[in-house]
Amino acid sequence: MSFAVVNSRALCGMSAPLVEVEVHLANGLPQFNIVGLPDTEVKESRDRVRAAIIQSGFDFPAKKITVNLAPADLPKESGRFDLPIAIGVLAASGQIDATDLAKYEFAGELALSGVLRPIRGGLAMAWQAQQACRRFVLPSENAVQAAIMKNIEVYGAGSLGEVAAHLNNVIRLPQTVAVAQPQTDETTLPLPDLKDVKGQHTARLALEIAAAGGHSLLMMGPPGTGKSMLAQRLPSILPPLTDEELISVWALHSLLPQHSQKTDNSRPYKAPHHSASAVALVGGGSDPRPGEISLAHKGILFLDELPEFDRKVLEALREPMESGEIHISRAARQAVFPAEFQLVAAMNPCPCGFYGHPVKPCRCTPDSIQRYRNKISGPLLDRLDLIIEVPALPAADLVQAQAGESSAEVLKRVVRARERQYVRQGKLNSGLSPTELDNVAAIPKEARETLAAMLEKLSLSARSFHRILRAARTIADLEGSGEVLRAHVLKAVGFRRTM
Repeated sequence: MSFAVVNSRALCGMSAPLVEVEVHLANGLPQFNIVGLPDTEVKESRDRVRAAIIQSGFDFPAKKITVNLAPADLPKESGRFDLPIAIGVLAASGQIDATDLAKYEFAGELALSGVLRPIRGGLAMAWQAQQACRRFVLPSENAVQAAIMKNIEVYGAGSLGEVAAHLNNVIRLPQTVAVAQPQTDETTLPLPDLKDVKGQHTARLALEIAAAGGHSLLMMGPPGTGKSMLAQRLPSILPPLTDEELISVWALHSLLPQHSQKTDNSRPYKAPHHSASAVALVGGGSDPRPGEISLAHKGILFLDELPEFDRKVLEALREPMESGEIHISRAARQAVFPAEFQLVAAMNPCPCGFYGHPVKPCRCTPDSIQRYRNKISGPLLDRLDLIIEVPALPAADLVQAQAGESSAEVLKRVVRARERQYVRQGKLNSGLSPTELDNVAAIPKEARETLAAMLEKLSLSARSFHRILRAARTIADLEGSGEVLRAHVLKAVGFRRTM
């Protein structure tokens, strides 16, 4: 046999299109050519494959070798094609059995010794292989993650020799089995507890509402009032990731250049510095990679000192907050990444930070305060569900205040509220459409009239109307009420502070 076809996958954002690695051996002067729009890393695989085959105890054919990566118009990058190319050469030269090759997909970077190294995007590729109903052979480090998916056969291999022995039915690779329940990394520090926050009952309640319904939250107050402290404790009152959420989160993290192997079920928490660029937040590059917005998928994106961020960076948040996706378009490539994050932001009321402080005087002029607040556009504020003020606490209250309710107690109420939402509508209240709101958040006539008067008084938009209804629905769920009452609506409007 002088021809073989091996299945593999390329990467294009979260998508992993099928790549057929075609290997042909012909008589003539020894050559090794790779065609099919390969990148530099793929072209360099010729030397890695040659050395790995020889070091694994096989004969490298002294023939004219042509490798075609089909489809030819799809860019191929990274060293993930080393393993399928090596398998194709061995199959075409008759050194391994090619009978079952069509049932497998292969991906892995080869060392010169034949050892398999982990690759970027292994989980995203395995996700696509699962839908194609093929078995997937990966480096052992990647197989541990991929095995969490249901209805997929994943085999982790340590070297090219192990893969060849498996295909020749000499020594079969054991199927990688997922752990029964993902465990949090032992090196991970315990989450900060909400009981550390003294006072600030309104802010604590807003944090609980945000956790229960997946709502976005903006906290405004002087420095040192506990805004960052509250945001850091939000993960402690959020339930762990479900199996479906785990796959999407881990798949995203597997796309990072450092081959991040996230193996715990805690929700992502991203807090980029205010000097972060638009590309760092949104993602990008010639080969599009996810940014902080996507890496916070199913988790929290905390933006401290919100007005200090570049205006263009903040405006990039508007579309993903509505759609839950981020689209990255470059001259040669396009990519779509999921971005269902929960935005939590904090800011001072003015440049010096002490506007409205009961003791410390503000040194800012009205014009500077207005310019400072105008850095945050109206459309972005309109997309925030909860906007609250975190006031400075008197020294006496701070000293005498007892420890607040623990995160464990708040988490129980959050879990119960979320269970009500999933039973009723199959998703969190923050994801309800206007049509769904009319059904699950229908409010009495009296409450509707009150809300209409408040909307007119505060000059709020139709989007704000729906966001108030979502927050009111969450407040009702926390209280165990099947209906959204007037009191719930008024409380939701109270968490809609206008700037």
